[in-house]
Amino acid sequence: MTPALTTLPYRHVLTLPTEPGAVRLARETAEQALAEWGIGARHPAVGPALLILSELVTNSVRHAAEASPQTSVVYAAGPDCLVFAVHDRHPCRPPLFGTHGAGSGGLATVVELTHGLGGTAVVRGDADGRGKSIWITLPL
Repeated sequence: MTPALTTLPYRHVLTLPTEPGAVRLARETAEQALAEWGIGARHPAVGPALLILSELVTNSVRHAAEASPQTSVVYAAGPDCLVFAVHDRHPCRPPLFGTHGAGSGGLATVVELTHGLGGTAVVRGDADGRGKSIWITLPL
């Protein structure tokens, strides 16, 4: 189960333009935040987490840029977990499971890596139905 974001001692939010440079900036910000929070680059969850984050931001850039000029990334961590989410204002909520969602490509990689690390992946729609966030929780 995903811990309540407010219970995690480390949190950071980054809002950036939904354009190709967003992927690099989101990843660099994650690396910096994790280092500041004492989660070293050699931790076994960090490499896969950065790949998952890159895939999710890439999906926003590829599929949501026209409907969502900005993408937000939430980073959070506690003593035993890492949580992050990528939010855009495109109304499509891609399924993470089954043949139409994670059957191939980036979302399949996200789900496979997340589950392989014992984590969870959830799509949460905005209350107005015009956007969504994909939340990833990974054990540390």
